[in-house]
Amino acid sequence: MPVVDAIARVETFPLRIPFRPANGSSTAPRPPVDSLLVKITTGDGVAGWGEAFGFEAAPMTRWSVEELIAPLCLGRDAARIGPLMREIQQKLQVFGRGGTVMHALSAVDTALWDIAGRAAGVPLHRLLGGGAPDLPCYASLDPLGAEPLVRAGVRAALDAGFRAVKLHERAPSVVRAARSEAGDTTTLMLDVNCAWTLAQARQAAADMAGVGLRWLEEPVWPPENFAGLAALRAGCGIPIAAGENAATLLDFGRLMDAGAVDVLQPSPAKMGGVTELRQVFPVAAVRNVAVLPHTFYHGPGLLAAIHVTAALGTADAMIEWRYSDLEALPYGEAVVPAAGRIAVPNGPGLGADPDPGVLGRYLSD
Repeated sequence: MPVVDAIARVETFPLRIPFRPANGSSTAPRPPVDSLLVKITTGDGVAGWGEAFGFEAAPMTRWSVEELIAPLCLGRDAARIGPLMREIQQKLQVFGRGGTVMHALSAVDTALWDIAGRAAGVPLHRLLGGGAPDLPCYASLDPLGAEPLVRAGVRAALDAGFRAVKLHERAPSVVRAARSEAGDTTTLMLDVNCAWTLAQARQAAADMAGVGLRWLEEPVWPPENFAGLAALRAGCGIPIAAGENAATLLDFGRLMDAGAVDVLQPSPAKMGGVTELRQVFPVAAVRNVAVLPHTFYHGPGLLAAIHVTAALGTADAMIEWRYSDLEALPYGEAVVPAAGRIAVPNGPGLGADPDPGVLGRYLSD
């Protein structure tokens, strides 16, 4: 690792950005999107950015950064990321091994990796061994509900150049309508966010047997019901994806040990940042399990996934792009897909800084 100075400052930036559904496909009001960015600065002035999963948890996650994690980081060597992360995980294990404290630690970890790349003068993917110049990405739609809205959302994504679309719907009839709109050549995925019991998931999978889903994501409640996932996977005929609610390499090992998944979906803003994410890829590769990170956000967590996937991903890698018409994006227009692909940044570290105008306008406190 490059030589860098000690951690001197840890700052939090809670953002709240309003959005409209993709291409105005719905007139229903939607709540703004919350996220939490974290900036770490070393004594010699090198700064890095990270992101914690937001939504309703952002205030508690911010508290975790400022009151629990920052005091353990100040004055520590910014280059010794792995040892520091292990120490903090152990000291804070009383708060649990997942949830808001791990979300907070994810942001801190990613910011430190950003610093490491900036100090070395190379992009993060180069620190991890190099990688592809760009990656395919899929349009991840917001929940839309009604069939006409889902059709419009799918059509808008295809018109924007995407060739793979993920739905967040639960009615098999709506999923079939989306397939009709998308055509046979579009890759279609479905995420139901742990909505069903095992029996309900089996029935829904049977109802959608002819849709040709690339995967069915988080079909059963609770998300740690690995045995239920394995039972569904054994008989439903649709590949199973899960992992956005798992934390640390241990959880992903348990998912694979249970035979629960065809696709692992570590979320770098939830599961421990770059330090944990980069370990999932080789462990999954030896078991022939695909790794496609969950990135239903647009900040440093997304960039972390892009860099790590570019360096360690396999031929079936795809990046999730939340396809919503937000008023603004954290990086402005610097990080957006084109024709269904997204460039891997070549600047030092994560390769981009959040847009100061966006930070100033949408800071929520």
